[in-house]
Amino acid sequence: MKRTFFLYLLICACFGAFAQDPGVTFKSSDPALETAFVRAKEMALSYKGKTSDPVGPWYESALPPRSAFCMRDVAHQTIGGEVLGLHKENKNMLRIFVKGISASKDWCSFWEMNHLGKPAVEDYRNDEAFWYNLNANFDVITASWKLYLWTGDEEYIKGADFVNFQEKSVNEFIDSWVLQADSLLSRPTHPNAPVPFNVKDNFHRCRGLPSYSEGVPNIKMGVDLVAALYSGLNSYANILDVKGQTKKAKLYREKAAAYQKNIDTYWWNEAGSRYNTFYSDSHKFGLDEGETFLLWFDALKEGERKEKTIQHLLNNKWNVENLSYFPLIMYQNGQAEKAYEYMLHLTDPGTKRREYPEVSFGVVKGFTEGLMGMEADARIGRISTLYRGKKGSSATLKDVPVLNTLVTIKHDGNRKSTLTNHGAKKILWQAEFLNDEGELMVKKAVWVLPKASREVNRI
Repeated sequence: MKRTFFLYLLICACFGAFAQDPGVTFKSSDPALETAFVRAKEMALSYKGKTSDPVGPWYESALPPRSAFCMRDVAHQTIGGEVLGLHKENKNMLRIFVKGISASKDWCSFWEMNHLGKPAVEDYRNDEAFWYNLNANFDVITASWKLYLWTGDEEYIKGADFVNFQEKSVNEFIDSWVLQADSLLSRPTHPNAPVPFNVKDNFHRCRGLPSYSEGVPNIKMGVDLVAALYSGLNSYANILDVKGQTKKAKLYREKAAAYQKNIDTYWWNEAGSRYNTFYSDSHKFGLDEGETFLLWFDALKEGERKEKTIQHLLNNKWNVENLSYFPLIMYQNGQAEKAYEYMLHLTDPGTKRREYPEVSFGVVKGFTEGLMGMEADARIGRISTLYRGKKGSSATLKDVPVLNTLVTIKHDGNRKSTLTNHGAKKILWQAEFLNDEGELMVKKAVWVLPKASREVNRI
């Protein structure tokens, strides 16, 4: 009898292990997309840190051999992380970054932290000598704002450490690194250089790189940093609006607009029909990487220049770091067929360096925010959806963590969408569709009650 009872317990334990919640899942009429999602999800979750790591909850967000996470990659991977259930990891890593800001580092934080909870030795020697890309502060502000919209967690916009990081970044950081909109092309190349300065020492020369493009010598300013400033200040203005500080929000929204104007006024290369990407200390514009971030930070106005930028990105070869952003930005900019191709390419086992963590997280974003068109707005408790799949196809994204609940969104072609609310609170759902001319149709928002489903038809 005892032996039978223990056998029963063993069977239950084994069944429980296999019956664990699988997290978000994806089904489609297109088997290739299903395979791509499984590959991306498995790859991304393989980077989750060990529970025993001294740093606390984290996931790989840097070159994999380092067992570390850097500010840029974390900022870009967070929404993908939320979709995959990595809430604790996101919160812990961003807390570490916002707490790391200090006057001794000229209001930088630690660019990269390792699993031991220490600044990564590959990027940090001391507060006078370290590697840091200046985009990072504004990337983190934008990520914090987007995390609030997606989760409804007010710590990202009201927590003391986050508020301090935001305030120091939009004030002291900009002043210290001479990043005012009217100083971008006249600023010193190394405003806070260690004394004595050794240009051959990366921790001197790169203590405040004005771009994510790291291979350009003697760079004074990168267009991607201008775009990051625009996005970060806009995000900060939105945060202030939520707090009811409308007058202050208006001021920072005007400051953000000055950076967009800077891009439009100075950075367009008429001869090349594309944006210049850097400005050197020899007072010359040049072309390298960086255009991708003009779209990532949504820093371009609609029009011919934006379309030419998209076409230039599509018609040239890029490294996987750049390509990791393409599924989302191409879906969001009317290039669904190309976005689809990038989703399959980035998850193909034969693609070189597809194991770089930003890639799998970027594909998850491509599925969620791109293909399925999910957006969240915690300010009003609303989820909006827009299917960008192939004509006649169908797709279901099941058990997506968003707004402190779980939802399933099913698209039957571009004709019908169904949202199921698995949580305990009602959700406002705005179903959007594309008409036969490819124009956006916005249906009236409807409430979806707890443990219930709603269906919306295009016609």
